[in-house]
Amino acid sequence: MITTERLVLRRPELRDASAIQTLAGAREVAFNTLTIPHPYPDGAAEVWIEKHRADAFAITLRETGEVVGMIGVHVNAEHQHGEVGYWIGVPYQGRGYASEAARAVIDYAFSELKLNKVFAEHFARNPASGRVMQKAGMTYEGTLRQHHRKWGEFVDAAMYSILRTEWKGLRTED
Repeated sequence: MITTERLVLRRPELRDASAIQTLAGAREVAFNTLTIPHPYPDGAAEVWIEKHRADAFAITLRETGEVVGMIGVHVNAEHQHGEVGYWIGVPYQGRGYASEAARAVIDYAFSELKLNKVFAEHFARNPASGRVMQKAGMTYEGTLRQHHRKWGEFVDAAMYSILRTEWKGLRTED
């Protein structure tokens, strides 16, 4: 469990399935993520939870425990790097929850998982996600043109990363 000023990041549980299906099932969320389907089928949240218990966190409000989104870090141990992915439900977007959660997961990735690099990507058509990555201390590395295909359309992927040495430098500035 990771606690921030406004959030608690905890491992997803089966009781979160309904909130996940409702929030991730919004077309706006699915449109800007690579693997979330739309419409979101019954039972898919439970399958996702079982598969991602070890590498994902439910983003919950500290005061109420309400699920507002998900974030995770997929680790490649051989290369000592991890890819961060996240989404926030539409009713909770624009409040800084994604940036707060991303900073916390990056801290976890370096301090607990001992990674050398954390990276993330977003569809170029979703610049708000790029701002989240920048606020989390990540550096823009470039754009992979027509890198993914979502709903029959090729989309560009903007890439960001932060290295352990950069993260350490950010911590000494606090």
